[in-house]
Amino acid sequence: MDNSLIIALDYANAAEVDQFLQPFAGKELFVKVGMELFYQEGPSIIHRLKESGHRIFLDLKLHDIPNTVYSAMKGLARMNCDLVNVHAAGGKEMMAAALEGLEAGTASGKKRPYCIAVTQLTSTSEEQMKREQLIGVSLEESVLRYASLTKEAGLDGVVCSAWEAASIREKIGADFLSVCPGIRLSSDSVGDQKRVATPEFARKAGVSAIVVGRSITRSADPLKSYEHWMEVWKGVHQ
Repeated sequence: MDNSLIIALDYANAAEVDQFLQPFAGKELFVKVGMELFYQEGPSIIHRLKESGHRIFLDLKLHDIPNTVYSAMKGLARMNCDLVNVHAAGGKEMMAAALEGLEAGTASGKKRPYCIAVTQLTSTSEEQMKREQLIGVSLEESVLRYASLTKEAGLDGVVCSAWEAASIREKIGADFLSVCPGIRLSSDSVGDQKRVATPEFARKAGVSAIVVGRSITRSADPLKSYEHWMEVWKGVHQ
């Protein structure tokens, strides 16, 4: 994943995406298409972004019975996305089925998309997890358990907060991906996130890729904001 910065295209439609991308003409970006955009535009938005040369994280967080997830992933594989995901709470059998579906749907000679699993959402606090999910261990222990199950199922990594990334790297290995949303500059608003971290913290924690949304997409000058973020993330700007 080469320490990627993934831009979350949290827009309502393709027209808004096109407007955002205009200043980036000729640049290859790594972008995230989530439920809001995909459910409005469908596969066509993926094809358009691919035709423009961008890498894509299709963030649909599949969570269903293994057979359904297998079939869904088999279809998603044909879109040639670079990264897809499921919910680790669906269990090891479901995650393994997701991987099988991806492999079955990937054309011969092509590399299957990376597949990662969501552990605990970065909008979830430990108190909320214990109260609503009835999980008695610490949030970090819950994330590590989900990460271990994800590894056992054969997936490539997890979605987690930067606060758990170092422990995951230590316990499971440096090759196991950690993709982290909830990354904010010190000057940014936290928004609806609970477990946030700066890009500097994420870099030191060994995070594989960060996901950045509003700080870039709602900026008055998205290109300038993106370039600044890349400098901070890569350690150029101190």
